[in-house]
Amino acid sequence: MRKFREDTLLVATHNKGKLEEIAQLLAPYGITAISAADKGLPEPDETETTFVGNARIKAHAAAKATGLPALADDSGIAVDGLDGAPGVYTADWAETPNGRDFKMAMEKTWAKLEEAQAPFPRTAQFCCTFVLAWPDGHDEVFAGKVDGQVVWPMRGAQGHGYDPIFQPDGYDITFGEMDWAEKNRISHRADAFAKLVTVFGD
Repeated sequence: MRKFREDTLLVATHNKGKLEEIAQLLAPYGITAISAADKGLPEPDETETTFVGNARIKAHAAAKATGLPALADDSGIAVDGLDGAPGVYTADWAETPNGRDFKMAMEKTWAKLEEAQAPFPRTAQFCCTFVLAWPDGHDEVFAGKVDGQVVWPMRGAQGHGYDPIFQPDGYDITFGEMDWAEKNRISHRADAFAKLVTVFGD
């Protein structure tokens, strides 16, 4: 595994919330995070059908454009009763002409489960894949997930995205009801990040 030796890491995202979350995770290692938006980079088309494929597109595009190592992630919810959907299309299910509407996306998810008469518990996984790419084309991949189930009705106003309908295994509350620090301790992104940090330091 190639080690990351620099003190600044380009995070291939235009999402301020995601940048802040990753910046906080990197801070203990003395690494400063800057975003693709800071560098004025366009967002590449995500044309792959897997989390790792789309993360690779974003990471390599940013590394090639800037000459800096770049970190990208792709994440989403995979619902077993929907054959793994929405998966890589998690955000797409929320798209409207006026921006993303995750309440609509959650309603769509539940309606499709009802239509399919999916058995209970309606198991699902939140998935996250990090790709760290270097300008020479090398990359390292780190995948994480958290298992749980989709519940209804929506519960909680914390978090974002599909959090109000995802109840992680071992809990009787949803991510939407969970304290952010607890969620960040057990989340799919935390799982992937715990593997990513092995490239920092000796």
